[in-house]
Amino acid sequence: MDNTSAPRLAPCNLSSASPPQNCTSSGSDFSLWLPLVYALISPGMKSVTNVFILNLAIADDLFALVLPASIAEHVLRRWPFGELACRAVLSIDHYNIFSSVYFVALMSADRYAVVASALRSRRVARRTRGLAWALSACVWALVVLLVAPFTFFAGMHVSPGDDRPSCVLTLPRPEAFWFAATRIYTLMLSFVLPVSIICVLYGLMLCKLRRASGKALDKVKRKVTVMVSVVLAVCLLCWTPFHLSTVVALTAELPNTPLLAGVSYFITCLSYANSCLNPFLYAFLDPSFRREFRKITASCTY
Repeated sequence: MDNTSAPRLAPCNLSSASPPQNCTSSGSDFSLWLPLVYALISPGMKSVTNVFILNLAIADDLFALVLPASIAEHVLRRWPFGELACRAVLSIDHYNIFSSVYFVALMSADRYAVVASALRSRRVARRTRGLAWALSACVWALVVLLVAPFTFFAGMHVSPGDDRPSCVLTLPRPEAFWFAATRIYTLMLSFVLPVSIICVLYGLMLCKLRRASGKALDKVKRKVTVMVSVVLAVCLLCWTPFHLSTVVALTAELPNTPLLAGVSYFITCLSYANSCLNPFLYAFLDPSFRREFRKITASCTY
């Protein structure tokens, strides 16, 4: 069996040579777990929206679990943790790639349902925290199913003439076919499909708001327009370069140069930055979260 690097453990794979390993963010754990902690400890935060934010925070924090192992592999220039850990690390990395964007899509569907019902002066039927947890469980089950092929192919590989093992996707022959298949699979199911769903839902939401009239709705329109613009801009900014690199990897063979290595680092950091930004983005664009957060921080000062 031949091997090919996992998408983010070898950033972007723009060239045939192995590019440098992951980058990290010193404040990532704080930014990711802050919404989760406050959603758990504050009674005012126990809402349907915050169930989704909590699951999004968990999904986004998954990348922090793989960073120590991948950094160790980069420093040691070998995989020292064994076959089982290799399979776990590659699987968790893919859980992060897939789960984050699907929770964003789920939250987009929830926002659309709320706005559409509000314009008809109705409440969303059976929109409860229990249903939110059930939908979140369905998303996790879908992610496990989508990542299953990567879990199956994950393993240790020793290149001919080199006794240092590496943790990669060990693909069967013909390697070129399976390499292209895994890239297209990831591109379509972790980016094109969920981002298209997000764009359609937010587009329908804005259309409904623009057709509605009334002074009371003007402020809502502005808030929703800003929220939609920020969410889509951050998502596309962080993930488009990463997935465009997939197209480059499939259509061109680039030499391994310091400039290309730097671009690989930057694109990988950008994709991880999305995990750092999402919880802050969704939490602090939510007025109820800001209100409860101010209450908690004010009580801590006394």
